[in-house]
Amino acid sequence: MFRNDRGLRAVVVEQGESFGLLTRDHLEFKLTGRLGYGRALNTRRTASELLPAAGSSMAAELDLQSAAQAVLERPEYERYQDLLVLSATGPRIVTVSDIFAAVSAQFRHASLHDPLTGLPNRRMLEEHCPDIGASAGLPGVGMLFIDLDDFKSVNDTYGHRTGDAALTEFARRLARSVGSRGSLMRLGGDEFAVLLTDVDEDAAFAVATRILDSLEGSFLLDGCELHISATIGLALGVDIIAEDMLAGPEVLLRHADGAMLRAKQEGKRRIGRIGPCQEPAPFARQAHIRRRLSSAVVDSALTLHYQPVLDLATGEDAGVEALLRWNDPEIGPIAPDEFIPLAEHTGDIHRIGAWVLDEACAQSRSWIDAGTPRNIAVNVSPVQFAGGTLPSEIQAAVNRHGIPARMLEIEVTEGTAIVDVPSVASQLRELMDMGLGVALDDYGSAYSSLAMLRVLPLTTLKIDKAFIRDIDSDPHTAIIVRGLIQTVNAMGVRVTAEGVERQEQLNILRDLGCDTAQGYLIARPMAPAEFSMVTNEIEDN
Repeated sequence: MFRNDRGLRAVVVEQGESFGLLTRDHLEFKLTGRLGYGRALNTRRTASELLPAAGSSMAAELDLQSAAQAVLERPEYERYQDLLVLSATGPRIVTVSDIFAAVSAQFRHASLHDPLTGLPNRRMLEEHCPDIGASAGLPGVGMLFIDLDDFKSVNDTYGHRTGDAALTEFARRLARSVGSRGSLMRLGGDEFAVLLTDVDEDAAFAVATRILDSLEGSFLLDGCELHISATIGLALGVDIIAEDMLAGPEVLLRHADGAMLRAKQEGKRRIGRIGPCQEPAPFARQAHIRRRLSSAVVDSALTLHYQPVLDLATGEDAGVEALLRWNDPEIGPIAPDEFIPLAEHTGDIHRIGAWVLDEACAQSRSWIDAGTPRNIAVNVSPVQFAGGTLPSEIQAAVNRHGIPARMLEIEVTEGTAIVDVPSVASQLRELMDMGLGVALDDYGSAYSSLAMLRVLPLTTLKIDKAFIRDIDSDPHTAIIVRGLIQTVNAMGVRVTAEGVERQEQLNILRDLGCDTAQGYLIARPMAPAEFSMVTNEIEDN
């Protein structure tokens, strides 16, 4: 048969109720054999006796990954020969390349789709959506950026299983609301996007309104009734024709994200729109920062600078505060007050905070080894306390770098309100029991009160620069600061003044009994390499 038909690749050999595959390559291998005696040795054998010992068939219901693994486990000389796939309808021959092509397609599909909802992901947007830059001047292209409001509370209250079910249900409602007017995407977490085509502003608003209306009904999941809302940002291609970055859908997505952020600030559960006559730059910048946050640590774009703290009684160095700096390769320098609130909102603050802690401990070890040990204060967001594991994470970092715990101080910043005060207080006591200092940073700038001082265990209180700014020109401010210092010292807590820029401020703080101070008058934040001159500068002051 093989001699008569040179195009014949293989034959199916029936053995009772089973089947085997005899390929041309395997037959020629057997008939050649070692020393060329294969034909003589096998001349009286049947086709079934020449079948590969390792087997050349597999069940049709076997998943593609398992099929590919079975191919790779075959002997090398048989690995890429044809296979026999057995099903209820009978045997059929497939090539190994077909299997690997199917596996490749499956992995390709997985790389472009969200595994939870099955929707296309951000990579799909970047690779397969129309060139928005080229079509920005044409009507009909739009983007909706959808962010579920306070969705973190769903996971925290009901668990991630219920949260995942809610996201899946929202994806179904989103698909029904959009219909054939757009392409859906899940960007990650509780963020979704819809690329609209062939729409004007009214039609785009109509789609966004249907999405909000779809959330009016409650979500019944795992015996729980959830009420979920969303905020939507809308951007149209005609609005970004003057944008410098006309490289694709990323620009349109960033404008929609900026519109969503504005809507969040105005009260959530609404549609935001940055139109052609409005100034999109601040919100587009915020959206760009949100997009880059997740890669800040990976790109090694974060650094720590250290600002010295002066002991006002002795004039000696009282340690340093670690201050985070971000110089993004795309955006450039980004101030902490720009990206920290966004990091708290997105949850990136946990990874960034862990990096800061590890970097500060590594620097402490370096200074100790150089014979110039310094106490380091590290800022921690209240969001980082939410999981209840921060003390163990800090202990692990301290142990990893082999530094004394007493040389580290944790500063709780006030950018976000402390929601679970008892939990935070418990974790702060645990840190103090470990030997760390605990400070309340930026006191008086946001959410803190005298009641907070009574509840939170502290070793240091840092008065915000807003109070220090006028201390040498406004007698009432000096009286307030004096009373605060006396009250806090009576509780056994030290006081640090922030933002000292003039000698008169420093003199008054000494007279008021303030313990320590920091600010540009004493020293600006600097990289570790610049600290060789710090001691002399502090002593001069």
